[in-house]
Amino acid sequence: MKNQTYYNEQKIKNTEKLRNVLKDLPDFALDFFTGIENNTSSLTRLNYAYDLRLFFNWAVNETNLFHGKSVFDLEVKDLEKFHTTHFERYMSYLTSYTDENGDIITNGERGKARKIASVRSFFKYFFKREMISVDVASKIDMPKLHDKPIIRLEDDEVSKFLNTVDSGYGLSGHEKGFHKHTKIRDVAIMTLLLGTGLRVSECVGLNITDIDFKTNAISVTRKGGNQVILYFSDEVKVALFDWIEERSKNPELINEPALFTSLQNKRISTRAVEKLVKKYAGIVTPLKHITPHKLRSTYGTRLYHATQDIYVVADVLGHKDVNTTKKHYAAISEDIRKSASKAVSLRN
Repeated sequence: MKNQTYYNEQKIKNTEKLRNVLKDLPDFALDFFTGIENNTSSLTRLNYAYDLRLFFNWAVNETNLFHGKSVFDLEVKDLEKFHTTHFERYMSYLTSYTDENGDIITNGERGKARKIASVRSFFKYFFKREMISVDVASKIDMPKLHDKPIIRLEDDEVSKFLNTVDSGYGLSGHEKGFHKHTKIRDVAIMTLLLGTGLRVSECVGLNITDIDFKTNAISVTRKGGNQVILYFSDEVKVALFDWIEERSKNPELINEPALFTSLQNKRISTRAVEKLVKKYAGIVTPLKHITPHKLRSTYGTRLYHATQDIYVVADVLGHKDVNTTKKHYAAISEDIRKSASKAVSLRN
């Protein structure tokens, strides 16, 4: 399948990283990762592994549960030694701790919630398979998550943002030196993100063969490997066509399948795109922390305003549950409520 190469590359890299992290976990942890393999992405499993490594290192080194034992000595029955108070202490520990490199790591409510959720999934797995008699982790009260402010570009900011990407206005002298080589590419990337709502990983994973200019369509590999066809406007078409034409002038890219490439003539990374968004957005709206995901939010909000259909927005953005769309786009939910207030007439 088209675009599967990049997806499979990421899957292989994450799997290799997971195997290395597993070396720092109890032997029985392998059963957990084998059991969830068919229902989770490679990145999800890797993040679980990082979280569990932190948890078991804390349990062995910061509690009196396992005197004289190392992480590698632990057996699945040892999970029954934990009590709710241990998890409460662990949650407190997550607020601020020093990692193996001596760096101080802090976690807010969302960081704590994710790390605790990984531990809960781990305990639940072995409880469901009757390998432990009690699932103590399920009794933990999760951190209360407060709604985050919705940050996105307003309509006038979108125009200013793209104009800045095109002109390079506001960049430093050093940045302008790079800009003259990357302007056409950068305009194409930002126009595509703002014009389709793609995730940054979906954007960098595109190959040239995924673009069909006859139908203004792109073949996108979603999270989990599912492929969908999305459509783009003529404005996006022009930006993409200009970049592909510019790209074709580089003989070193003849055998490179990636649509968007770096100055090193390799597929551009998600981190590089994040830095580009931060650089240009910092000029246009320095008080807003704009990321590729915020560009996605910008598109989602504008798409709803244009269609007034939350289900269309959910489908285009690749949300399996429309409630996810409502959750992430508070402004959309507000508009729905305003529309609802005018929908029912009390007197004709």
